[in-house]
Amino acid sequence: MRGVLVEEYTDFKNLTLQNCPRPKLFSKGVRIKIQATGVSFATSLVVAGKYQRRPPLPFVPGTECSGYVIEVGKDVHDIGIGDRVCAVLDWGGQAEEAVAHLANVFHIPNNMHFNQAICFTNSYLTSYAALIWPHLLQVKKDHVVLIHGAAGGVGIAAIEIAKTKGATVIATVGSAEKEEIAQEHGADFTINYSESDFRKIVLEITDKRGADIIYDPVGGDVFAKSLRCIAPEGRIMPVGFAAGTIQQIPANILLVKNITVTGLNLGYYFGWSPVDMREHYAEKMKSSMRELFNWFESGFLKPRVSHSFAMAEFQTAMQTVLARKAQGRVALVLDEEATRLGIKT
Repeated sequence: MRGVLVEEYTDFKNLTLQNCPRPKLFSKGVRIKIQATGVSFATSLVVAGKYQRRPPLPFVPGTECSGYVIEVGKDVHDIGIGDRVCAVLDWGGQAEEAVAHLANVFHIPNNMHFNQAICFTNSYLTSYAALIWPHLLQVKKDHVVLIHGAAGGVGIAAIEIAKTKGATVIATVGSAEKEEIAQEHGADFTINYSESDFRKIVLEITDKRGADIIYDPVGGDVFAKSLRCIAPEGRIMPVGFAAGTIQQIPANILLVKNITVTGLNLGYYFGWSPVDMREHYAEKMKSSMRELFNWFESGFLKPRVSHSFAMAEFQTAMQTVLARKAQGRVALVLDEEATRLGIKT
């Protein structure tokens, strides 16, 4: 089985494609012949040993995939061989096969391409949980939602989900080209933060009140400025720190405006914690995915994969991500999906 093998924590550029042992099947395991898998900034951190989770060495990176079921464990009954699925993985996605836990496997719609499906296990499900779950941001129809990094995977997903709920969306991006992308996915207002002060413009749009909800995968100064254009009783969520600086939260500003800061580690619901809770939350995750797939089939969600590469080009794929050339998601594709896209493997 070909795959990207990590034998020591290192820079992603040091990895090569190798012959890897097939992952072992377990009683609640589902073996998937991979057609697409995602490449992300977080993957580079995992490989370097800088992520909050450090898989045991050696391992194959990649926490999501889509493809065909080719084998199931003895305790798997509602998924069968030949089913089209996507899955969240502990690791193992950047290979020809992966084994996922039954609780983390989802049937995909017949009209969904495999490279589109990997947008849902990560970007859409993260943004859905953040914006929809009642203990987090709780987006409502009358809310003004400020979304940073809005041309990235979670950003595009957040725009579409917020619009599906009827909210007004202000999207910040780093170029005119990315403004067009945010607009294509439904943003009501776009701000190029490389040319304008987004805080000033947000306050102008909202008649000085500020945004009700702020979704921040960027961090650093972006988060600090966001706290100065949030509405009283607003909610803000740090989702990541793509800018390289972890968000710092000044309690005095929270007190003055009665602000709620929420956090989300989606991996907790998929077993990425000291106590494996994936079976406890399995129905919550499946119902969230069902609603997302229903929205996709209704035309509300338009997953964007800006770049798809053959598995052998995994280094180029990561460089595309790190150079911030991605618009939506970057995928590695194999077999049937590669053929559909005209990509030689």
